[in-house]
Amino acid sequence: MVLSQSELMRLLESLRRADGVEAIRVVCERILQELIEAEATEVIGAAPREHSQTRTTWRNGHRDRLLTTQAGDLDLKIPKVRSGSFFPSLLERRRRIDRALFAVVMEAYVHGVSTRSVDDLVKALGADSGISKSEVSRICGELDEELTAFKERPLDHTVFPYVFLDATYCKARVNHRIVSQAVVIATGISATGHREILGHGGPPARAEPRVGEVGDSESKPFWTKFLRSLRARGLENVQLVISDSHSGLVTAIRTVFLGAAWQRCRVHFVRDVFSVIERGSGEMVAATIRTVFAQTTGDQVRTQLNVVADMLGRQFPQVKTMLLDAATDITAFADFPPAHWKKIWSTNPLERLNREIKRRANVVQVFPNPAALDRLAAAVLAELHDEWQVFDRRYLSEASMAELFTTKPAEPEPQITPQPEPKQLP
Repeated sequence: MVLSQSELMRLLESLRRADGVEAIRVVCERILQELIEAEATEVIGAAPREHSQTRTTWRNGHRDRLLTTQAGDLDLKIPKVRSGSFFPSLLERRRRIDRALFAVVMEAYVHGVSTRSVDDLVKALGADSGISKSEVSRICGELDEELTAFKERPLDHTVFPYVFLDATYCKARVNHRIVSQAVVIATGISATGHREILGHGGPPARAEPRVGEVGDSESKPFWTKFLRSLRARGLENVQLVISDSHSGLVTAIRTVFLGAAWQRCRVHFVRDVFSVIERGSGEMVAATIRTVFAQTTGDQVRTQLNVVADMLGRQFPQVKTMLLDAATDITAFADFPPAHWKKIWSTNPLERLNREIKRRANVVQVFPNPAALDRLAAAVLAELHDEWQVFDRRYLSEASMAELFTTKPAEPEPQITPQPEPKQLP
């Protein structure tokens, strides 16, 4: 790459007039342009106005290309050719932002920074032209490959006896309307007591939801497809599923996880009770129901539920009916080690995940499409999953988890010694 004397003098004059930052921009722009021209010469087989037997085509002008870097916006010119096509390997098609700013934009998006704030951030880093909403969405689309690998990773590396399911709702634009889209989250507690995010159902990118996507979080078909997708990835030997009583969910659990018990979230159950009593009685009724969960053995838990049902039934017949109808579901935890009860009788372990997704989604307010919401939710969950793995903190102790897999040896059957037959008298 050789510059003529006149070109060198023009470059020197430009650097003299520019300040420190502008000088760096001018040098970067010139270097990239010369590298582009050198690559074009190699591809064409001849320099401009050069006669050569290796020439394969001819230059046909240039097209402008703006590249945003930390040194500022660079005005580049990409040579056009008469036959075939040429694009410099230094650049990437459909990307006008360099790799460093590219990473900044993706990180800001994942942390819930609004598009306007991302634009201000890019300008502060030297991109005078800023960045549009559509370009932010396109850049963040590069996350999809990594997030897809996270969502589809195998789950057969260990056993998850406890599985938690819950949903949170965010706004997205679908068919030119703003609608609530459900994001379903599944987490599990492994045999060693560690927590992992097993998967999530993001909103569908089209009208017909596919496996792993949420269309209607209340429908049995969705829940069945979602749970089967977890099974297909290796989720086996589930002993207890904890969730709210979404219509269709319980049927799907009993269809997909044969032999697993279902624990109805006690917090959601109490909220359902509040809907059938006057507001002033809420605290008294809740305190009375909480005595069921203050017992120390499974028999005491179920006995106390009957006592509470009779006690509240005198004033609130509907509450008594609800308690008796849900007795098996809200006391399923009592068949598991007492050390686990406080952690498995509600979906509270998922509340932090829901809050984090909502916190970052609230900055955006309305997502341009369901795919953008799904991408943000997956990125947040992947980040929290990695955090759980790095800190290596057990949610339940390994010793208490061992109780789930301890079976009592079968008692040997008593040996019966055959008695001799009596002799018959002649």
